Amino acid sequence: MVRRQSDGARRRRRVARQLGPARLITTAIFLVLALLIARFSWRTPFVLDAEGVLFDFRSALASPMVDQDKSIALVVYDEDTLRLTGKRSPVDRTVLAKALKRIDTMGAKSIGIDILIDQPQAEDPALVEAFRSMKTPTWLAYASSATAEEKTTYSQQKFVEQFLRDVAPGNVHASSIRLEADADNVLRRWPPRPNGLPPILPNAMSPANPAFQKFTGSVEYRQPRDSERGVFSVIPIQTFADDAMFAVPEAAAMFADQIRGRHVLIGGHIQDIDLFLTPLTRSTGKQTWGLDIFAHMLAQQLDNRLPRHIPSWALWLAAVAAIGSGVVTALGNMRATPLALLMALQIALIGYLPFYLQQHLVDTYGLPVFGWVVGWILAFTAVGTAARAIGSEQRKFAQSALGKYLPRDIAAEILRDPDGLKLHGEKREIFVVFTDLEGFTKLSHAIEPEMVATLLNTYLETLSDIVLDHGGTIDKFVGDAVVAFWGAPIARPDDGERAGRAAWAMYEAGEVFRKNVPDGVPTIGRTRVGLHHGEAIVGNFGGEGRIQYTALGDSMNTAARLESANKQLETRMLVSREAAELSGLDWYRPLGCVVLRGRSTPIDVFEPAPHLTPDERARFADIVARAIKREPVAIEELKNYADQHPDDAAVRNLVYRTNNQSDGGYYVLD
Repeated sequence: MVRRQSDGARRRRRVARQLGPARLITTAIFLVLALLIARFSWRTPFVLDAEGVLFDFRSALASPMVDQDKSIALVVYDEDTLRLTGKRSPVDRTVLAKALKRIDTMGAKSIGIDILIDQPQAEDPALVEAFRSMKTPTWLAYASSATAEEKTTYSQQKFVEQFLRDVAPGNVHASSIRLEADADNVLRRWPPRPNGLPPILPNAMSPANPAFQKFTGSVEYRQPRDSERGVFSVIPIQTFADDAMFAVPEAAAMFADQIRGRHVLIGGHIQDIDLFLTPLTRSTGKQTWGLDIFAHMLAQQLDNRLPRHIPSWALWLAAVAAIGSGVVTALGNMRATPLALLMALQIALIGYLPFYLQQHLVDTYGLPVFGWVVGWILAFTAVGTAARAIGSEQRKFAQSALGKYLPRDIAAEILRDPDGLKLHGEKREIFVVFTDLEGFTKLSHAIEPEMVATLLNTYLETLSDIVLDHGGTIDKFVGDAVVAFWGAPIARPDDGERAGRAAWAMYEAGEVFRKNVPDGVPTIGRTRVGLHHGEAIVGNFGGEGRIQYTALGDSMNTAARLESANKQLETRMLVSREAAELSGLDWYRPLGCVVLRGRSTPIDVFEPAPHLTPDERARFADIVARAIKREPVAIEELKNYADQHPDDAAVRNLVYRTNNQSDGGYYVLD
């Protein structure tokens, strides 16, 4: 036992030593950060928005589909009401007074009024008289300046309080109409009840379950099975104020059936007033009136649909589990397929659990689902990075040795799979880059050998770093020339863009190099670059004593001839049509069609022109396309373009070639 503990302690010390204090502390910080995000993502900026979206999605999917509710009726001021009464704000109170008197005789269980009587109107005496005569328990909207200062002033609050005193005693009482949306303006929860406010309207109208009196969990929104009928019946308020309508016994009986035994909510369905975003808005695209939200809350309370709250300890346990699974997965050192399956299983569990809970009346508002994912990723990344660092010292030595004669990515692949050293080849579609430093051979005879070595090593190291930084494979060095390719041994979707950007960066690096040579060194020419895409045989070739990872084939020769053609075409970098079209870059301009030296098939060539705007490149391409077809106007336009850009030798050369091209529209290079 003592020996086992000693071995364990030694392993822990060795791990800590291999990690180093800085990496060990960084890993611990990231794990703590991951745990905090996995637990408190509903309080974390940016992450909070994602949590809201996910909650809305599962809330909408879990929302019950219902027939029209037979316990609640909405009596509303709508646009027709406002047009008939000629009043918009405040709404006409004579209509309200007449409607209240009529509804009071129809046997409603309760009446809730989501209309704030906060300023005097000429029809107030009639409304006061109606309120005093009410037999049905009635709840009138109340708001205080302390809890709704953006909507209610202190003087308006005092008027509401005085009005309530004026209608007392009787069956009219105050109720809060305070609703509270989240930071993203989506109303997801029952609002908190600050001290000093009367009960909120749904609580006041049906105080059946005491648990709802202080409930601040999520609102259960319902969706109608019949979209035309809706969740709640809606009757315009002017209907109940129409004496002629109620003079017809059949009509009076029909509307009485809509009220009898129901809780009646009176308020507004007025365009652009008192509208809220809800979790259903993301799926329906519609906002919900505050009156309807009170109806959903009242229906939830009447049906006793009280979601169960998830305790804090359970949220902590879930956060620890999410982080722990990320740590275990990172330490598993699994191959790609089992790792992908395990990750998919964990993602499925994280995705399914919140929907299951929401469907089973557990309140998932505050459940940090996105936080679990972010925490898992942070834990997986931090521990995975630390685990890789532990073995980095051993791999570093081997990779350094292999890197002396193999490209870095090949060395890394061989470290993962030693069988990769076996001699073999395969056909691959690759992007090939050839470079050459103009005049370096002549220069090497004019300066000391030591200076030649210094300059050449600096130049080749710079270009090599560019290739490797862009994910390329260095094939070989031929004097001052660099040969590289993309697409093997690992093919990436953006190999074309990587190769194109690397090729241009190599040209630019050559310009910097030749402008910064030491004093006494003669002028160095520019770096010429060729880029082509095509099929090649790629693999390890040589003998058992020496292996070189290289590419063979016509595409390599084409890239070399493109590089060489720069001199005759007075260009900096030539790209074949195949490479240009597959690169994913739009910065190329066409420079005609040529037959490369030693070839018989014409090839369209392009050159990067990042200094031109897309419109300028498009106009230039149009001129070139027409000039190659020998359109006199286009040839003149091309000549004018060359005259306007006297420093652009490539365009002058193109003018010459278009005037001397063959009947097939191409120019044969010497």
